Amino acid sequence: MSLDRRAVLRGAAVGGVGFAAVGAVPSLAQASPVEKGGVFRQNKPFPPLMDDPKGVLALPPGFKYTVVTRAGETKLKSGQPTPGLHDGMAAFSDGRDYLLIQNHEVGSGNALGVPQVKGTVYDEGVGAAGGCTVISVDRNGKNRGEWVGISGTLTNCAGGPTPWGTWMTCEETENKANGTTRLKDHGYVFEVWGDGKTANPVPLKALGRYAHEALAIDHDREHIYLSEDASGPNGLFYRWSAPRNYRLSSKSWKDLADVDFGTLEAMAILGDDGKPIPDVAYLTSAQLLRPFRVAWVEVPDRDAVSVSVRKQFTDGQVTRGKKFEGVYGTRDGVYVVNSYAEAGTTDLPGDAVPHDGMVWFYNYAAKTIQLVTYFPSNDAADLGAGARYVDYNFDSPDNVTVTPWGSLVLAEDGNASSHVLSSTPGGPTYAIARNMLNDSEFTGPTFSADGKVLFVNIQTPGLTLAITGPWRDYLG
Repeated sequence: MSLDRRAVLRGAAVGGVGFAAVGAVPSLAQASPVEKGGVFRQNKPFPPLMDDPKGVLALPPGFKYTVVTRAGETKLKSGQPTPGLHDGMAAFSDGRDYLLIQNHEVGSGNALGVPQVKGTVYDEGVGAAGGCTVISVDRNGKNRGEWVGISGTLTNCAGGPTPWGTWMTCEETENKANGTTRLKDHGYVFEVWGDGKTANPVPLKALGRYAHEALAIDHDREHIYLSEDASGPNGLFYRWSAPRNYRLSSKSWKDLADVDFGTLEAMAILGDDGKPIPDVAYLTSAQLLRPFRVAWVEVPDRDAVSVSVRKQFTDGQVTRGKKFEGVYGTRDGVYVVNSYAEAGTTDLPGDAVPHDGMVWFYNYAAKTIQLVTYFPSNDAADLGAGARYVDYNFDSPDNVTVTPWGSLVLAEDGNASSHVLSSTPGGPTYAIARNMLNDSEFTGPTFSADGKVLFVNIQTPGLTLAITGPWRDYLG
């Protein structure tokens, strides 16, 4: 049976915290946005954003921020500057402080790339490029030290936390070895530890080689759901399934290093005729919360030896989408985001509908997918300071996280003004922060396990921010 609105919300509330951080607080995870009798209860509306005198972050009254890292200015423990292009991120706990594991979406040849540290390096040929840093943050948002978790990778975009307290980082590239600046193939997922001692830069080839964006592990530890941010043709949404009677664990990296371990499949959303809908952009707000059946089609060559994974399928086999982006898992299902689809481009079928953002919920048990948030195409969202209602017009959601209270936080990667958004599946969306510094995207939103701090990045010039305030009053 497919989930209705109440079940979608309940699933998010029950499962959101445990996958977000180590040491989650059970009482927060039990909160539900649905009252007795199944009546939909909206979150308390956030008040209008107040401009920041420092010109960094507009926030609602009662909220404040602390700058945790600043690319090129704060320092790693090795004395080198904090790398740039902050992206996907997760918050953990070491029992005293918060620990952030953070991606850096850096290609090769960048002055603020992740320095190669012995034992953390995947590919020496790329030099100081992508990778992850680990940041220790005290309860007041003060930086207590940073170090390298993995280096020698490329364009680390997003990823996802594991149930055992590590981070899986995703390379958003398909670049193969060239014998000079790349000694190894790229486009893989890697597991990253935050203890400052463990480093294991081994590609998890079983999860495929393509332009990865993000991933989530299901509650039963039998599947991994992965998104692909690619075009020409558009990317796909994938599911990796474990062999029979196998459960993922902290030692699974050894098995996942085998390209043939388990099964990798691509999603097909089935229409009323039982055939795959070629692109998600054929669906609109008219189908909001309507469940569609999903089929999974096995990937022929997941290592993409000669043909990109997404190009191994015809449009009659799978469902494509412009910019499959953020992914986040709950106990009952997984959220996945499509950022936008622009009219007049080759990435939008001529008879499909342009949009400024979609959020989907895939139900594990029902094997159905539902559109739970939809932003219509709106030119006003592109006007920035010129838009009359700048904090009402949203576009291009990217990273997503489930809050400790079951609702969603989205990070915009759109045109002009960028926001951090509070969104209830099937319900309203509110601005909870606005970038006043520039038009750079927000990335990596993640709550601390105790629900006190929302960490988020401004990708350029590279800031990590800790936002505190009465979160429970508005989200709980």
